[in-house]
Amino acid sequence: MIHLRPYRPEDEAAAIELWHRTWQEAYPQIDFAARLEWWRERWRKDLVPKASIVVAEQDGVLTGFVTIDGEGYLDQLVVDPAHWGSDAAQLLVDEAKRLSPSGVTLLVNKDNARAIRFYERNGFAHAGDDVNPTSGRPVLKMVWRA
Repeated sequence: MIHLRPYRPEDEAAAIELWHRTWQEAYPQIDFAARLEWWRERWRKDLVPKASIVVAEQDGVLTGFVTIDGEGYLDQLVVDPAHWGSDAAQLLVDEAKRLSPSGVTLLVNKDNARAIRFYERNGFAHAGDDVNPTSGRPVLKMVWRA
């Protein structure tokens, strides 16, 4: 059974490895191993101090996490590929909504049809096009309002 809890500093290595494994599965053509140091720095300086982070665990193993800041921006929703299709992502997005009841915004890669369908099923509406400032990839802005 999956349960949620607040992120703890000792979760860092598992969270970073989970991010790497998940994104590598979603985009095998990109070398995410080459981005690990950048991601570790971003995690430590941009996300941990500024966002609420909730992790999903099963049998003591980190299976996912969500980050949501005080403005309602959901930067990361990551679920271990072995748990895709489980209720982990649903539990995490529901927790993000609970933490930001006035609304949640996010950017999703336009070519990530699986993620877009997931967000649509969870009440997110399309709110325009954008470009990821880091990767330059086209993204779709999505918004959820209570």
